[in-house]
Amino acid sequence: MIAPGIFRTYDIRGVFGQDLTLEAAEAIGRGYAVILAERGLRGAVAVGRDNRPSGQALHDALVRGLTGSGVDVVDIGIVPTPLLYWSLHRLDVVAGIQITGSHNPPEYNGFKCCVGTGSLHGAAITHLRDVIAAGRFPTGAGKVRREAVIDRYVADMRERIGTLPPRMKVVIDCGNGAGAVAAPQLFAALGLEPTMLFAESDGTFPNHHPDPTVVENLQDLIRSVRETGSEVGIGFDGDADRIGIVDGDGTIIWGDYLLLVYARDVLARTGKGQAIIFDVKCSQALPDGITKAGGTPVMWKTGHSLIKEKMKEMHAPLAGEMSGHMFFSEGFYGHDDALYAAARLLRILADSGRTVKQLLADVPRFVSTPEMRVDCPDDRKEDVVRQALAHFSAKYEVSDVDGVRILFDGGWGLIRSSNTQPILVLRFEADSETRLAELRREVEGWLATMGVTVGSGSGH
Repeated sequence: MIAPGIFRTYDIRGVFGQDLTLEAAEAIGRGYAVILAERGLRGAVAVGRDNRPSGQALHDALVRGLTGSGVDVVDIGIVPTPLLYWSLHRLDVVAGIQITGSHNPPEYNGFKCCVGTGSLHGAAITHLRDVIAAGRFPTGAGKVRREAVIDRYVADMRERIGTLPPRMKVVIDCGNGAGAVAAPQLFAALGLEPTMLFAESDGTFPNHHPDPTVVENLQDLIRSVRETGSEVGIGFDGDADRIGIVDGDGTIIWGDYLLLVYARDVLARTGKGQAIIFDVKCSQALPDGITKAGGTPVMWKTGHSLIKEKMKEMHAPLAGEMSGHMFFSEGFYGHDDALYAAARLLRILADSGRTVKQLLADVPRFVSTPEMRVDCPDDRKEDVVRQALAHFSAKYEVSDVDGVRILFDGGWGLIRSSNTQPILVLRFEADSETRLAELRREVEGWLATMGVTVGSGSGH
Protein backbone atom coordinates (compact mmCIF):
# COMPACT_ATOMS: atom_id res chain seq x y z
CA MET A 1 0.00 0.00 0.00
CA ILE A 2 1.23 3.48 -0.92
CA ALA A 3 0.06 6.42 1.21
CA PRO A 4 -2.37 8.38 -1.02
CA GLY A 5 -1.60 11.62 0.88
CA ILE A 6 1.81 11.96 -0.78
CA PHE A 7 0.15 12.83 -4.11
CA ARG A 8 -0.29 16.63 -3.92
CA THR A 9 -1.59 19.24 -6.34
CA TYR A 10 1.83 20.21 -7.72
CA ASP A 11 4.08 17.30 -6.84
CA ILE A 12 4.52 14.15 -4.74
CA ARG A 13 5.84 14.78 -1.23
CA GLY A 14 6.12 13.15 2.18
CA VAL A 15 8.32 12.22 5.11
CA PHE A 16 10.96 9.71 4.04
CA GLY A 17 10.49 6.31 5.64
CA GLN A 18 6.97 7.14 6.88
CA ASP A 19 4.57 7.94 4.04
CA LEU A 20 7.26 8.33 1.35
CA THR A 21 8.83 4.87 1.10
CA LEU A 22 11.24 3.17 -1.28
CA GLU A 23 8.32 0.98 -2.43
CA ALA A 24 6.44 4.17 -3.33
CA ALA A 25 9.45 5.52 -5.25
CA GLU A 26 9.79 2.34 -7.31
CA ALA A 27 6.03 2.30 -7.98
CA ILE A 28 6.19 5.94 -9.16
CA GLY A 29 8.87 4.90 -11.68
CA ARG A 30 6.66 2.06 -12.91
CA GLY A 31 3.57 4.25 -13.07
CA TYR A 32 5.53 6.86 -15.00
CA ALA A 33 6.29 4.30 -17.68
CA VAL A 34 2.52 3.82 -18.11
CA ILE A 35 1.95 7.60 -18.35
CA LEU A 36 4.61 7.91 -21.07
CA ALA A 37 3.13 4.98 -23.01
CA GLU A 38 -0.38 6.50 -22.78
CA ARG A 39 0.98 9.70 -24.29
CA GLY A 40 2.86 7.87 -27.03
CA LEU A 41 6.24 9.05 -25.77
CA ARG A 42 9.22 6.80 -26.36
CA GLY A 43 12.58 7.94 -25.07
CA ALA A 44 14.67 8.55 -21.99
CA VAL A 45 13.68 10.23 -18.72
CA ALA A 46 16.09 12.69 -17.05
CA VAL A 47 16.40 12.08 -13.30
CA GLY A 48 18.03 14.56 -10.92
CA ARG A 49 17.95 14.96 -7.16
CA ASP A 50 18.62 17.51 -4.47
CA ASN A 51 21.13 16.88 -1.68
CA ARG A 52 18.91 15.48 1.08
CA PRO A 53 20.22 12.37 2.85
CA SER A 54 17.31 10.27 1.55
CA GLY A 55 17.92 11.28 -2.06
CA GLN A 56 20.23 8.46 -3.13
CA ALA A 57 17.96 5.67 -1.87
CA LEU A 58 14.87 7.25 -3.46
CA HIS A 59 16.83 7.78 -6.69
CA ASP A 60 17.87 4.13 -6.83
CA ALA A 61 14.30 2.93 -6.21
CA LEU A 62 12.81 5.32 -8.79
CA VAL A 63 15.37 4.31 -11.42
CA ARG A 64 14.71 0.64 -10.63
CA GLY A 65 11.01 1.23 -11.34
CA LEU A 66 11.66 3.12 -14.59
CA THR A 67 14.24 0.71 -16.02
CA GLY A 68 12.26 -2.35 -14.86
CA SER A 69 9.40 -1.02 -16.98
CA GLY A 70 11.61 -0.62 -20.05
CA VAL A 71 12.35 3.12 -19.76
CA ASP A 72 15.87 4.49 -20.28
CA VAL A 73 17.19 6.97 -17.70
CA VAL A 74 19.60 9.88 -18.06
CA ASP A 75 21.01 10.40 -14.56
CA ILE A 76 22.07 14.06 -14.09
CA GLY A 77 23.12 13.62 -10.45
CA ILE A 78 22.75 16.13 -7.59
CA VAL A 79 21.50 19.36 -9.15
CA PRO A 80 19.12 22.23 -8.36
CA THR A 81 15.59 21.61 -9.68
CA PRO A 82 15.98 24.26 -12.44
CA LEU A 83 18.79 22.19 -13.96
CA LEU A 84 16.36 19.29 -14.32
CA TYR A 85 13.98 21.68 -16.14
CA TRP A 86 16.92 22.94 -18.23
CA SER A 87 17.80 19.36 -19.21
CA LEU A 88 14.30 18.89 -20.69
CA HIS A 89 15.22 21.50 -23.31
CA ARG A 90 18.86 20.57 -23.84
CA LEU A 91 19.16 16.78 -23.49
CA ASP A 92 17.69 14.01 -25.62
CA VAL A 93 14.87 13.15 -23.20
CA VAL A 94 11.05 13.05 -23.34
CA ALA A 95 10.38 13.64 -19.63
CA GLY A 96 12.08 14.34 -16.32
CA ILE A 97 11.74 13.75 -12.58
CA GLN A 98 13.50 15.74 -9.87
CA ILE A 99 13.74 14.13 -6.44
CA THR A 100 13.40 17.03 -4.00
CA GLY A 101 11.77 18.08 -0.77
CA SER A 102 11.85 21.68 -2.04
CA HIS A 103 11.60 24.07 0.94
CA ASN A 104 10.41 21.44 3.43
CA PRO A 105 12.52 20.29 6.42
CA PRO A 106 15.26 17.70 5.70
CA GLU A 107 13.20 14.66 6.70
CA TYR A 108 10.87 15.37 3.75
CA ASN A 109 11.49 14.42 0.16
CA GLY A 110 9.43 14.09 -2.98
CA PHE A 111 9.18 14.14 -6.76
CA LYS A 112 8.61 17.03 -9.17
CA CYS A 113 7.43 15.38 -12.35
CA CYS A 114 7.58 16.64 -15.94
CA VAL A 115 6.41 15.26 -19.28
CA GLY A 116 7.83 17.01 -22.31
CA THR A 117 8.78 20.44 -20.95
CA GLY A 118 5.60 20.82 -18.85
CA SER A 119 4.88 19.92 -15.22
CA LEU A 120 2.60 17.08 -14.18
CA HIS A 121 0.05 18.55 -11.76
CA GLY A 122 -3.56 18.39 -10.58
CA ALA A 123 -5.58 15.72 -12.33
CA ALA A 124 -2.44 14.29 -13.99
CA ILE A 125 -0.89 13.50 -10.58
CA THR A 126 -4.18 11.98 -9.43
CA HIS A 127 -4.13 9.85 -12.59
CA LEU A 128 -0.56 8.70 -11.82
CA ARG A 129 -1.75 7.66 -8.35
CA ASP A 130 -4.63 5.69 -9.91
CA VAL A 131 -2.28 4.01 -12.40
CA ILE A 132 -0.02 2.92 -9.52
CA ALA A 133 -3.03 1.62 -7.56
CA ALA A 134 -4.13 -0.45 -10.58
CA GLY A 135 -0.70 -2.13 -10.57
CA ARG A 136 -0.53 -3.03 -14.29
CA PHE A 137 2.95 -2.07 -15.46
CA PRO A 138 5.01 -2.89 -18.55
CA THR A 139 8.24 -4.83 -18.12
CA GLY A 140 11.56 -4.35 -19.83
CA ALA A 141 15.21 -3.55 -19.29
CA GLY A 142 15.88 0.17 -19.62
CA LYS A 143 19.44 1.46 -19.63
CA VAL A 144 20.99 4.17 -17.43
CA ARG A 145 23.52 6.69 -18.66
CA ARG A 146 25.02 9.57 -16.71
CA GLU A 147 25.33 13.09 -18.04
CA ALA A 148 27.09 15.95 -16.26
CA VAL A 149 25.05 19.11 -16.86
CA ILE A 150 26.34 21.78 -14.46
CA ASP A 151 29.23 22.96 -16.71
CA ARG A 152 26.92 23.10 -19.73
CA TYR A 153 24.25 24.97 -17.78
CA VAL A 154 26.80 27.52 -16.53
CA ALA A 155 28.08 28.06 -20.09
CA ASP A 156 24.51 28.64 -21.29
CA MET A 157 23.84 31.14 -18.48
CA ARG A 158 27.02 33.05 -19.25
CA GLU A 159 26.01 33.27 -22.90
CA ARG A 160 22.58 34.63 -21.94
CA ILE A 161 23.67 37.04 -19.19
CA GLY A 162 27.17 38.05 -20.30
CA THR A 163 29.89 39.00 -17.83
CA LEU A 164 29.05 41.31 -14.94
CA PRO A 165 31.26 44.08 -13.53
CA PRO A 166 33.65 42.45 -11.04
CA ARG A 167 33.26 45.48 -8.75
CA MET A 168 29.68 44.43 -7.90
CA LYS A 169 29.44 43.56 -4.20
CA VAL A 170 26.97 40.74 -3.72
CA VAL A 171 26.19 38.23 -0.97
CA ILE A 172 24.72 34.87 -1.97
CA ASP A 173 23.20 32.49 0.59
CA CYS A 174 22.79 28.94 -0.69
CA GLY A 175 21.46 27.73 2.67
CA ASN A 176 23.47 24.49 2.17
CA GLY A 177 20.80 23.48 -0.38
CA ALA A 178 21.22 22.08 -3.88
CA GLY A 179 22.02 25.57 -5.18
CA ALA A 180 25.42 25.12 -3.54
CA VAL A 181 26.54 22.65 -6.22
CA ALA A 182 26.13 25.22 -9.03
CA ALA A 183 26.01 28.79 -7.64
CA PRO A 184 29.74 29.34 -6.87
CA GLN A 185 30.71 28.16 -10.35
CA LEU A 186 27.94 30.18 -12.03
CA PHE A 187 28.73 33.52 -10.40
CA ALA A 188 32.47 33.06 -10.94
CA ALA A 189 31.75 32.44 -14.64
CA LEU A 190 29.78 35.69 -14.73
CA GLY A 191 32.87 37.53 -13.50
CA LEU A 192 31.87 38.08 -9.87
CA GLU A 193 33.53 37.33 -6.55
CA PRO A 194 30.48 37.29 -4.29
CA THR A 195 30.49 36.67 -0.57
CA MET A 196 29.14 33.12 -0.39
CA LEU A 197 27.17 31.97 2.66
CA PHE A 198 26.56 28.28 3.40
CA ALA A 199 27.77 27.20 -0.05
CA GLU A 200 28.69 23.73 1.21
CA SER A 201 26.19 21.15 -0.01
CA ASP A 202 24.54 19.60 3.07
CA GLY A 203 20.96 18.42 2.84
CA THR A 204 20.52 18.43 6.62
CA PHE A 205 20.63 22.28 6.44
CA PRO A 206 22.80 22.78 9.54
CA ASN A 207 22.85 26.61 9.50
CA HIS A 208 19.31 27.70 8.75
CA HIS A 209 16.34 26.31 6.91
CA PRO A 210 16.52 27.25 3.19
CA ASP A 211 13.21 29.01 2.66
CA PRO A 212 13.73 32.69 1.74
CA THR A 213 10.05 33.57 2.26
CA VAL A 214 10.52 33.29 6.04
CA VAL A 215 12.04 36.36 7.71
CA GLU A 216 14.12 34.42 10.26
CA ASN A 217 15.85 32.47 7.47
CA LEU A 218 17.13 35.73 5.94
CA GLN A 219 18.88 37.04 9.06
CA ASP A 220 22.35 35.74 8.11
CA LEU A 221 21.99 37.27 4.66
CA ILE A 222 20.86 40.63 6.08
CA ARG A 223 23.75 40.70 8.55
CA SER A 224 26.32 39.83 5.87
CA VAL A 225 25.03 42.45 3.42
CA ARG A 226 25.36 45.13 6.09
CA GLU A 227 28.79 43.96 7.27
CA THR A 228 30.28 43.76 3.76
CA GLY A 229 28.62 46.92 2.41
CA SER A 230 27.14 44.88 -0.45
CA GLU A 231 24.54 46.34 -2.77
CA VAL A 232 22.30 43.28 -2.74
CA GLY A 233 21.87 39.93 -1.00
CA ILE A 234 20.37 36.89 -2.70
CA GLY A 235 19.06 33.72 -1.05
CA PHE A 236 17.85 30.43 -2.53
CA ASP A 237 15.45 27.80 -1.23
CA GLY A 238 16.45 24.16 -0.81
CA ASP A 239 16.26 23.23 -4.50
CA ALA A 240 17.00 26.73 -5.89
CA ASP A 241 13.79 27.33 -7.78
CA ARG A 242 12.75 30.22 -5.48
CA ILE A 243 14.65 33.42 -4.81
CA GLY A 244 14.77 35.84 -1.88
CA ILE A 245 16.32 39.33 -2.02
CA VAL A 246 17.51 41.92 0.47
CA ASP A 247 18.65 45.37 -0.61
CA GLY A 248 21.85 47.17 0.43
CA ASP A 249 20.55 48.29 3.81
CA GLY A 250 19.20 44.83 4.61
CA THR A 251 15.53 45.46 3.79
CA ILE A 252 13.72 42.40 2.44
CA ILE A 253 12.35 42.84 -1.10
CA TRP A 254 9.45 40.40 -1.37
CA GLY A 255 8.60 38.51 -4.56
CA ASP A 256 5.90 40.91 -5.77
CA TYR A 257 8.23 43.96 -5.67
CA LEU A 258 11.06 41.95 -7.24
CA LEU A 259 8.73 40.90 -10.06
CA LEU A 260 8.06 44.58 -10.75
CA VAL A 261 11.81 45.16 -11.23
CA TYR A 262 11.88 42.40 -13.86
CA ALA A 263 8.61 43.59 -15.45
CA ARG A 264 9.82 47.16 -15.95
CA ASP A 265 13.02 45.87 -17.53
CA VAL A 266 11.21 43.49 -19.91
CA LEU A 267 8.62 46.07 -20.96
CA ALA A 268 11.25 48.76 -21.52
CA ARG A 269 13.42 46.47 -23.66
CA THR A 270 10.87 44.43 -25.61
CA GLY A 271 7.79 46.62 -25.95
CA LYS A 272 4.63 47.62 -24.15
CA GLY A 273 1.26 45.87 -23.99
CA GLN A 274 2.56 42.44 -22.99
CA ALA A 275 0.94 40.38 -20.25
CA ILE A 276 2.80 40.00 -16.95
CA ILE A 277 1.32 37.24 -14.76
CA PHE A 278 1.32 37.16 -10.95
CA ASP A 279 -0.52 35.30 -8.22
CA VAL A 280 -3.39 36.51 -6.03
CA LYS A 281 -1.21 37.07 -2.96
CA CYS A 282 0.78 39.91 -4.54
CA SER A 283 0.64 43.57 -3.51
CA GLN A 284 -1.65 45.98 -5.36
CA ALA A 285 1.56 47.96 -6.05
CA LEU A 286 2.48 45.27 -8.60
CA PRO A 287 -0.49 45.49 -11.04
CA ASP A 288 -0.48 49.28 -10.66
CA GLY A 289 3.24 49.36 -11.47
CA ILE A 290 2.88 46.99 -14.44
CA THR A 291 0.12 49.18 -15.88
CA LYS A 292 2.24 52.33 -15.45
CA ALA A 293 5.15 50.58 -17.20
CA GLY A 294 2.89 49.84 -20.19
CA GLY A 295 2.17 46.18 -19.46
CA THR A 296 -1.04 44.25 -18.95
CA PRO A 297 -1.26 42.84 -15.39
CA VAL A 298 -2.87 39.39 -15.21
CA MET A 299 -3.72 38.02 -11.76
CA TRP A 300 -3.75 34.22 -11.65
CA LYS A 301 -3.88 31.22 -9.33
CA THR A 302 -1.08 30.48 -6.88
CA GLY A 303 1.04 27.45 -7.81
CA HIS A 304 4.13 27.21 -10.01
CA SER A 305 2.56 24.68 -12.41
CA LEU A 306 -0.58 26.81 -12.88
CA ILE A 307 1.38 30.03 -13.39
CA LYS A 308 3.67 28.33 -15.92
CA GLU A 309 0.68 27.04 -17.87
CA LYS A 310 -0.99 30.48 -17.95
CA MET A 311 2.26 32.02 -19.11
CA LYS A 312 2.48 29.64 -22.07
CA GLU A 313 -1.18 30.17 -22.93
CA MET A 314 -0.81 33.98 -23.00
CA HIS A 315 2.70 34.02 -24.52
CA ALA A 316 3.72 36.23 -21.60
CA PRO A 317 7.41 37.16 -21.33
CA LEU A 318 7.40 37.01 -17.54
CA ALA A 319 5.49 35.70 -14.53
CA GLY A 320 6.09 35.41 -10.82
CA GLU A 321 4.72 34.57 -7.42
CA MET A 322 4.88 36.12 -3.98
CA SER A 323 6.73 32.95 -2.93
CA GLY A 324 9.78 33.83 -5.06
CA HIS A 325 9.14 31.59 -8.08
CA MET A 326 10.13 33.73 -11.10
CA PHE A 327 9.42 32.54 -14.65
CA PHE A 328 11.07 33.99 -17.74
CA SER A 329 10.21 33.10 -21.32
CA GLU A 330 11.79 36.25 -22.77
CA GLY A 331 15.46 35.30 -23.11
CA PHE A 332 14.95 31.97 -21.30
CA TYR A 333 12.99 28.70 -21.31
CA GLY A 334 9.81 29.67 -19.42
CA HIS A 335 10.44 27.88 -16.14
CA ASP A 336 11.31 29.05 -12.62
CA ASP A 337 15.04 29.19 -11.95
CA ALA A 338 16.33 31.18 -8.98
CA LEU A 339 19.96 31.00 -10.20
CA TYR A 340 18.99 32.57 -13.52
CA ALA A 341 16.67 35.05 -11.74
CA ALA A 342 19.62 36.13 -9.57
CA ALA A 343 21.92 36.56 -12.57
CA ARG A 344 19.23 38.47 -14.44
CA LEU A 345 18.68 40.82 -11.51
CA LEU A 346 22.41 41.51 -11.33
CA ARG A 347 22.41 42.22 -15.08
CA ILE A 348 19.60 44.79 -14.57
CA LEU A 349 21.50 46.43 -11.69
CA ALA A 350 24.75 46.52 -13.68
CA ASP A 351 23.13 47.99 -16.79
CA SER A 352 21.08 50.59 -14.89
CA GLY A 353 23.86 51.59 -12.50
CA ARG A 354 21.22 51.68 -9.78
CA THR A 355 20.44 49.67 -6.66
CA VAL A 356 17.26 47.67 -6.06
CA LYS A 357 16.18 50.35 -3.61
CA GLN A 358 16.65 53.09 -6.22
CA LEU A 359 14.80 51.08 -8.88
CA LEU A 360 11.80 50.75 -6.52
CA ALA A 361 11.99 54.23 -4.96
CA ASP A 362 8.85 55.45 -6.75
CA VAL A 363 6.73 52.40 -5.87
CA PRO A 364 4.23 52.97 -3.02
CA ARG A 365 4.81 50.94 0.12
CA PHE A 366 1.63 49.56 1.59
CA VAL A 367 1.13 48.02 5.01
CA SER A 368 0.47 44.29 4.81
CA THR A 369 0.22 41.10 6.81
CA PRO A 370 2.32 38.05 6.04
CA GLU A 371 0.53 35.08 4.56
CA MET A 372 -1.73 33.84 7.37
CA ARG A 373 -2.67 30.17 7.69
CA VAL A 374 -5.89 29.38 9.51
CA ASP A 375 -7.04 25.84 10.36
CA CYS A 376 -10.13 24.75 8.45
CA PRO A 377 -11.07 21.11 7.72
CA ASP A 378 -10.64 19.91 4.13
CA ASP A 379 -14.34 19.10 3.88
CA ARG A 380 -15.31 22.67 4.87
CA LYS A 381 -12.71 25.01 3.40
CA GLU A 382 -14.14 25.16 -0.16
CA ASP A 383 -17.61 25.89 1.19
CA VAL A 384 -16.29 28.73 3.35
CA VAL A 385 -14.64 30.27 0.27
CA ARG A 386 -17.89 29.90 -1.73
CA GLN A 387 -19.87 31.61 1.01
CA ALA A 388 -17.23 34.35 1.29
CA LEU A 389 -17.62 35.03 -2.42
CA ALA A 390 -21.41 35.36 -2.09
CA HIS A 391 -21.16 37.56 1.02
CA PHE A 392 -18.42 39.98 -0.06
CA SER A 393 -19.35 40.28 -3.74
CA ALA A 394 -22.70 41.71 -2.66
CA LYS A 395 -20.84 44.64 -1.06
CA TYR A 396 -17.48 45.02 -2.85
CA GLU A 397 -15.61 44.38 -6.07
CA VAL A 398 -14.04 40.91 -5.83
CA SER A 399 -11.79 38.64 -7.89
CA ASP A 400 -12.53 34.91 -7.74
CA VAL A 401 -9.51 33.79 -9.79
CA ASP A 402 -8.18 31.84 -6.79
CA GLY A 403 -10.34 32.09 -3.69
CA VAL A 404 -11.79 35.54 -2.98
CA ARG A 405 -9.73 38.73 -3.24
CA ILE A 406 -11.87 41.59 -1.91
CA LEU A 407 -11.03 45.09 -3.15
CA PHE A 408 -11.89 47.53 -0.36
CA ASP A 409 -11.46 51.28 -0.46
CA GLY A 410 -7.83 51.70 0.63
CA GLY A 411 -6.83 48.04 0.61
CA TRP A 412 -7.68 44.41 -0.08
CA GLY A 413 -8.14 41.09 1.69
CA LEU A 414 -7.72 37.51 0.45
CA ILE A 415 -9.38 34.27 1.53
CA ARG A 416 -8.27 31.19 -0.38
CA SER A 417 -8.30 27.48 0.20
CA SER A 418 -4.89 25.81 0.42
CA ASN A 419 -4.27 23.21 -2.29
CA THR A 420 -2.15 21.09 0.00
CA GLN A 421 -3.35 21.42 3.62
CA PRO A 422 -6.55 21.70 5.72
CA ILE A 423 -6.17 25.48 6.00
CA LEU A 424 -7.45 28.76 4.64
CA VAL A 425 -4.80 31.24 3.50
CA LEU A 426 -5.47 34.90 4.35
CA ARG A 427 -3.56 38.04 3.44
CA PHE A 428 -4.37 41.73 3.87
CA GLU A 429 -2.89 44.96 2.55
CA ALA A 430 -3.89 48.58 3.12
CA ASP A 431 -2.62 52.14 2.83
CA SER A 432 -2.34 52.56 6.63
CA GLU A 433 -2.12 50.48 9.81
CA THR A 434 -5.54 51.77 10.86
CA ARG A 435 -7.15 50.73 7.57
CA LEU A 436 -5.41 47.34 7.72
CA ALA A 437 -6.89 46.71 11.17
CA GLU A 438 -10.37 47.67 9.89
CA LEU A 439 -10.18 45.28 6.93
CA ARG A 440 -8.97 42.46 9.11
CA ARG A 441 -11.75 43.07 11.64
CA GLU A 442 -14.41 42.88 8.93
CA VAL A 443 -13.10 39.73 7.25
CA GLU A 444 -12.07 37.90 10.42
CA GLY A 445 -15.39 38.84 12.04
CA TRP A 446 -17.27 37.26 9.14
CA LEU A 447 -15.05 34.14 9.31
CA ALA A 448 -15.89 33.84 13.02
CA THR A 449 -19.60 33.62 12.10
CA MET A 450 -18.60 30.63 9.94
CA GLY A 451 -16.85 28.97 12.88
CA VAL A 452 -13.33 29.81 11.58
CA THR A 453 -11.12 31.45 14.19
CA VAL A 454 -8.02 33.43 13.23
CA GLY A 455 -5.46 32.97 16.01
CA SER A 456 -2.71 35.43 16.87
CA GLY A 457 -0.02 33.01 15.65
CA SER A 458 -1.36 32.65 12.10
CA GLY A 459 1.56 34.24 10.25
CA HIS A 460 3.59 32.07 7.90
